[in-house]
Amino acid sequence: MTMFADYDQILERLSLNQLWNFPGGIHPPQQKTLSNQTNIEFSPLDKTYYVPVKQHIGVNGKILVSEGDKVLKGQALTRSELAFSVPVHAPTSGIVSKITEHVSAHPSGIPELTIIIESDGLDTWTELHPFPDYTKVKASDLVERICDAGISGMGGAGFPTHIKTNSSKPIEFLIINGIECEPYISSDDRIMREHAWQIRQGIDILVHILGPKQVIVAVENNKPEALETMSIACQQKSNYQVVSVPTKYPAGGEKQLVQVLTSREVPSNGLPIDVGCIMYNVGTCYAIADAIVEGKPLLERVVTLTGQGLKSPKNVWARLGTPIESLLKLGNYDSSSQKTPRFIMGGPMMGFTVTSILTPIVKISNCLLVPAEDELPHPEDERACIRCSACSDACPASLLPQQLFWHSKAKELEKAEEYNLFDCIECGACAYVCPSEIPLVHYYRQAKADIRNQKEEKEKSDKAKIRFEARTARLQREKEEREEKHRLAAEARKASLSKDGGAAKDKIAAALARAKAKKAAMADKSASSTGSTQTQKDQEKPVSKDEISAVTANTEAQLVDKQALDEASSEAAIEASTDNAEALKKKRVAAALAKAKAKKQAAENKKEETNSASTEKAVTAKKERVSAAVAKAKAKKLAAEKAKKENNES
Repeated sequence: MTMFADYDQILERLSLNQLWNFPGGIHPPQQKTLSNQTNIEFSPLDKTYYVPVKQHIGVNGKILVSEGDKVLKGQALTRSELAFSVPVHAPTSGIVSKITEHVSAHPSGIPELTIIIESDGLDTWTELHPFPDYTKVKASDLVERICDAGISGMGGAGFPTHIKTNSSKPIEFLIINGIECEPYISSDDRIMREHAWQIRQGIDILVHILGPKQVIVAVENNKPEALETMSIACQQKSNYQVVSVPTKYPAGGEKQLVQVLTSREVPSNGLPIDVGCIMYNVGTCYAIADAIVEGKPLLERVVTLTGQGLKSPKNVWARLGTPIESLLKLGNYDSSSQKTPRFIMGGPMMGFTVTSILTPIVKISNCLLVPAEDELPHPEDERACIRCSACSDACPASLLPQQLFWHSKAKELEKAEEYNLFDCIECGACAYVCPSEIPLVHYYRQAKADIRNQKEEKEKSDKAKIRFEARTARLQREKEEREEKHRLAAEARKASLSKDGGAAKDKIAAALARAKAKKAAMADKSASSTGSTQTQKDQEKPVSKDEISAVTANTEAQLVDKQALDEASSEAAIEASTDNAEALKKKRVAAALAKAKAKKQAAENKKEETNSASTEKAVTAKKERVSAAVAKAKAKKLAAEKAKKENNES
């Protein structure tokens, strides 16, 4: 088990500048003098700014503006609604022309949601609310102001600063990272030289919020001017110590720097706070001072413009959302120095080639490298691994890059995780020393992305399974509740029947008596009047005691034998219903007969009327034919007589 130095031992070694070391590491050419010889310049106001909604690790904020809105410099464009969300602000005053997808500052260049602002040229500030005397302000209010200012880690990780600052764990060492170990980049160097006092203000604010025992400002020994200015700025504070760290890449890595300064190793998948340390970049400290003391949100950052492809390499204050096209003009880009245009955002070790000159500067953009053709040659074709173990020797995280490469390339993701893939900081030291030109970091990044996608899919699947199981359990529970409700109701009915058994038997006996009486009455009606009178007289006789005893005995027997009573009851009901049915049937038959007779009589009457009418009509027609025949005969006779008379006269 590794033994770490305790607090007092660490302070003693720091006072003697006797630091520890981390495994691996490399010493590439620094190339920092290209850009660190002149003061930081201010970039001129651009016409168009492309402000991505998300510029940090976490989630998007809620958009507060719409297309066509007028905005002022420093006005919030989004609002933080979730823990891992920080807002973005307008870099100048103007009009929101579009809210759309735009090329991202990412190796893939995948478009992301972006607010496009057309500058009005006035650069008018929104109203600011500074805290000049922050010592009288509660720590929670300062953390909220840091969040509202949109500050995230500016050393490259982009972790929301307010999350780290809101820690409740005890802190022994507050470490201020001024290492800037990657070649070519000099933005932190220049900001420490020119703004050491404002960085000190930011450190004081963090001390007020966090209350650490000791502050360590770490500066790499290849930055003597920055080391001197920071020492002067912090000399009045007895618990602030500025430390010179030997130059080695990647000494600026969070876990590596903690190990160099304290000998403590941050556990796998852990954070520096787990070993009593917390770390901030010098650029982040500057932004915190701006937000608290001046009330300004994070609108700009120092960006190094470097490489032999630029005629005027320098450091500039670039507003967030500035397209790199404008920065290329500011650095006097020499297109003749490159056969194919190649622009790298970040340094040569961890940077990436942008896909468009409209790629915007974001909160983690610290460098724009434009190498000449022979300055930073394109990587050669990948060759087979020769198992030289150079990558293992260079790895600062004590991993086995060769095994990680094999499992990542073969998509054996579980194996890659077993070899602690996610402890890789993607520093590129392994790829730098690889004689086979294998882009090892590329494989690691792809494997990490695949694992994250798998975990997201599994998480979605698990949530769906939980929802399904919860629904099934709910339906089963409701079914059981219904069955239990029905069971209790049945038991209640059964108990009620048992309790009221005597009354129920009395009701049955009464029903039987009524049925028999009704049947007897119907029989009496069918008897002769004499027999009825005699029966009535017999019924009017007083009932004897023997008869009463017989009825009582019969009732008791019925109460004892419930089944017999039920059957008797059913039979009586059936008989009663049968008698009623017969009577109803007779009535219906009689009605049907009467209806049929009436119908038959109506038909006969109609037939008689029809026959009578037809007979009368036939007689009338016959009379008419006879009359017509008689008339015709008379006419014929007259005509014959007339003709005979005329013949005689002639």
